[in-house]
Amino acid sequence: MTLLRTVARPMLASMFVYGGAMALKQPGPRAAKAQPTADRIKKIAPQLPINGANLTRANGALQLGAGLALATGRVPRLAALVLAATVPPTTFAGHQYWNETDPAARANQRIHFLKNMSLTGGLLMATLDPEPHKKFIGRRAKDKVSQAAASVADQLDHLR
Repeated sequence: MTLLRTVARPMLASMFVYGGAMALKQPGPRAAKAQPTADRIKKIAPQLPINGANLTRANGALQLGAGLALATGRVPRLAALVLAATVPPTTFAGHQYWNETDPAARANQRIHFLKNMSLTGGLLMATLDPEPHKKFIGRRAKDKVSQAAASVADQLDHLR
């Protein structure tokens, strides 16, 4: 891993590790914001034990686990993708600046909304970040197909 990745991945992951741990430990106000989503899920699947606190804890667990994976460089692209998938719904539920009437609160929520969207963009870029010693996944897949085709051709030649 390069020095840049060694420094950047934990920096990018830090908010998710902290936020995920706090959501697991104290779902509190986050649970209240997640309750409308939990209610919508309950309408679709009434048998599930879904409430705002459970939803908050599940999201927190995902963010904590994926944040730790990204920070340590374990499956970093998958971890970044998982985090990128969790941010937009969390942001939509937690930072609805368009519903704020107080101008200061509205500005604060807008900043958090845009910050989270920026983080999502960074995470999506990280999903495509190849390790320096590895080829990009698309290139590796193409190489495997070429190797398989060459192997099949060799086997056919050998049979003739």
